Amino acid sequence: MTPQHSPFARKLGAFVALSPEELGLLDQLHSRRRTFPARRDMIYEGQVERSACILASGWVCSSKLLPGGTRQIVDFQIPGDFLGLRLVLFRTADHNVEPITRVQASEVQAHDLLDAFNTAPRLAAAVLWAASCDEAMVVEHLVDIGRRDARQRMGHFLLELGARLKLVGLASSEGYNCPLTQYLLADALGLSAVHVNRVLRELREDGLVSFQNGKVVFIDFDGLVAFSEFDRHYLDHEGPLMT
Repeated sequence: MTPQHSPFARKLGAFVALSPEELGLLDQLHSRRRTFPARRDMIYEGQVERSACILASGWVCSSKLLPGGTRQIVDFQIPGDFLGLRLVLFRTADHNVEPITRVQASEVQAHDLLDAFNTAPRLAAAVLWAASCDEAMVVEHLVDIGRRDARQRMGHFLLELGARLKLVGLASSEGYNCPLTQYLLADALGLSAVHVNRVLRELREDGLVSFQNGKVVFIDFDGLVAFSEFDRHYLDHEGPLMT
């Protein structure tokens, strides 16, 4: 895969129109490619080794473990996402990052990332915009758990995930492949697995969306957008902000 067609470059390209030289710097950040098996932490809470990862393939989740053993999934990461940026900037990881599937990721040392930012400030701006978009998604997740009912919460989440995957060429308005289990959805959306199953069935029976056998299918995309009160402007994927 050429640098300009990598998921990371496609994501950053939504915010800044990257030059060939900047794409070359991105290619250098992909030089340390590693494979990680599912269910083994890539980054763990309290880690102090200052390195991050750029996800090239596969899915991971970011989570916090509570003393009683329960888990809150903060977000899911997909190809093109930057994992552990706060670890580079703040020196200590504040959450766990665990692969859901087998993943390939490029390990990025702190000094390599900071050198790239120093050489190409526009690249740093693109990463900042992407990080700000991720922060906006966390705000929406708080609204999901705090104020939206279970069906709206699920619909909003599936639409947001579809928009993120479409940005890197892994989804369409018809749907996308999704490896998330009902237990993972439960830990992310503040529901029980039984409730997740019931909500998905109700959304399917209402003719809005189907999630079966690892495939999300938008039966009535516009209807689901209206029902879930989904406003994608917070994702800010309407074209480069800096050319």
